[in-house]
Amino acid sequence: MDKSKNGTLVLSKAPTGVKGFDEITGGGLPSGRPTLIFGGPGCGKTLFSLQFIAHGALHEGENGVVISFEESPEELMINAGSIGLDLQTLIDQKKIAVDFIKFDPHELNEAGTYNLEGLFLRLEAVIAEVNAKRVAIDTLESLFTIFSRRDIIRAEISRLFRWLKERNLTTIVTGEVGPNTSSNSTRYGLEEYISDCVIYLDNRVENQITTRRLRIVKYRGSSHGTNEYPFLISDLGINVLPVTSIGLDYEVSKERISTGIPDLDEMLGGKGVFRGSTILISGTAGTGKSTIGAYFVNAACERKEKALFISFEESPYQIMRNMTSIGLNLKKFVDKGLLKIVAFRPTMFGLEMHLINIMHLIQQENPSVVVLDPINSFLTDVREHDVKLMLMRLTDFIKSKNITGMMLSLTGGGEHTERTNVAISSIVDTWIILRDIEQSGERNRGLYILKSRGHKHSNQIREFKLSDRGLKLIEVYRGLAGVLTGSARIAQEAKEELEQLEYKQEIERLLNKLENRRRTLENQIEIIKANFDAETKEIELQIEQLKHRQSVLEERKKMIGKMRS
Repeated sequence: MDKSKNGTLVLSKAPTGVKGFDEITGGGLPSGRPTLIFGGPGCGKTLFSLQFIAHGALHEGENGVVISFEESPEELMINAGSIGLDLQTLIDQKKIAVDFIKFDPHELNEAGTYNLEGLFLRLEAVIAEVNAKRVAIDTLESLFTIFSRRDIIRAEISRLFRWLKERNLTTIVTGEVGPNTSSNSTRYGLEEYISDCVIYLDNRVENQITTRRLRIVKYRGSSHGTNEYPFLISDLGINVLPVTSIGLDYEVSKERISTGIPDLDEMLGGKGVFRGSTILISGTAGTGKSTIGAYFVNAACERKEKALFISFEESPYQIMRNMTSIGLNLKKFVDKGLLKIVAFRPTMFGLEMHLINIMHLIQQENPSVVVLDPINSFLTDVREHDVKLMLMRLTDFIKSKNITGMMLSLTGGGEHTERTNVAISSIVDTWIILRDIEQSGERNRGLYILKSRGHKHSNQIREFKLSDRGLKLIEVYRGLAGVLTGSARIAQEAKEELEQLEYKQEIERLLNKLENRRRTLENQIEIIKANFDAETKEIELQIEQLKHRQSVLEERKKMIGKMRS
């Protein structure tokens, strides 16, 4: 039934319970209207219908009816159980009714005119039995194989759809794909023209990997996603992965967490990375990507937080053994339940199944940090574009849960270091590049931060070493010859130390020479001063003697003068 919103009629939607599908349709299937779901064998038409009926009975207060022309109720219950639905309990609770209508072409003869009035009566009875609001008809095309009068069948199908609309029943009708799959039509091309919503399911095999796709061919009265979306069928039901419909509206944190490497935290502004951000570590083989990932989860566990390490190349036991060589004991955190290490072969599933498995792991473990090692393992049999879409979906998922994610990416030798094979550098918040620096007949490891959104970071290239005492970042030599690492750096540092020692000794020699000259000068000054003092005393004595003689002479003159007078 349509409803009014701000004076505008808006199509009412019936949620399907299929994760992701309601998102790309804006709420689900058109309520009170028929929907056609068609596709080839094994694409999931019947399971989609059963999940829609069960969800209505369990969560929407809308009982349902399943009309089957091909499978018995027992077979339908087994099928429903494969996706986690207990159809028998819903039938016992009178929330769902199943009616199996079996046609045997050998027992029927077609003659004259006829109609489907008997089907209408049977459908009306089973709907009234549980007061159903939802109906699934699987598959109505079975009638086409029995009757040859297409004009009658088309008229009766149109009457059936009108009949369902008049009773405001939200209906799913399944159909088989026609021989020309590129036309996106059913085998007989009848139902898609009179259905209000048409959904095409596809089960294709590419590079020996099965992938299911869903596309909404039409949806009257509603906007909807028009892309082709991958979907999965698992024991938890059907999951549609609408990569392009995820909104960028998740909250962010200002809290900073450590990478587990103090020197790297210092390069990242002294506090590490933002919680809930994504970090990309890329580099060639043997540069230490997995080691940094192990430090990252180890730091989370030391903070008493849960961590998830997903490997696509090494087993959990191999990872734990290898990390003991650098002093990390991950096993103790595994035993405490703080760390979960899971390993998958990249070729075990398709991209969609890998994505849903990772999502389920995250939901079960509820970690604060997640490490994927390495993400380019998915490129074995699929295109770069598909891997990027998968990782975009995963990135949005972990960010929406405020989980800090670290993705490790292997780059090939000779490739440009500032490029990743899966082209996701634009969607990560921090990108750290590891590289081999080859000089003087040896290779050493270097690290630099290409970008880190939201906070300052170092622009320097740092050499780092791995030993049984862990990972240590050290300053690289920068001189006229460029950046030197390893033995070349040690040799250059030794040369500089020798030069510095020579400079120091020369300076000390010149200072000593200057000091000797100063002392010589001071001694000469002392001698001159002593000679001056001696001469001064002698002259002063002579002056005193002369003054005395002068005084005696004056006295004698006075005495002679007195005697003469």
